[in-house]
Amino acid sequence: MKFTDIAVQTGDRYQLVSITGDVRRAVEDAGVEEGLCVISSTHTTAAITVNEDYDRDVPRDLAAACRAFLEVLDVRFEHAEGNSDSHLLTSLFGQSQTLLVRGGTLDLGRWQGIFLAEFDGPRSRTVRVAVV
Repeated sequence: MKFTDIAVQTGDRYQLVSITGDVRRAVEDAGVEEGLCVISSTHTTAAITVNEDYDRDVPRDLAAACRAFLEVLDVRFEHAEGNSDSHLLTSLFGQSQTLLVRGGTLDLGRWQGIFLAEFDGPRSRTVRVAVV
């Protein structure tokens, strides 16, 4: 198993940052022809998701949808730090993704990409990639 850490700097409270190229490089560097790639956020207020990475409006639209979802959500958060919304979104999106490795590369669909989903930015984040 080969581990790689990817540093990601975010600039907005809610933001999806494509890390597809970095994850592809981690898979290539691991030298695994057939296997699995696990991409994991090391944070409780940032998630990992797979979605369209061709049209740059898609990540902006998803971030806008997260804001709109939270605006209509009728819940009183008790957490004193004021970022319970971020914890909720991270739980809904998920802390990690597992992808196939085939022929030495990620087995992504034509339009798919991998994103760090930031819900408590701006921050410096670490994404951990394990290739088996």
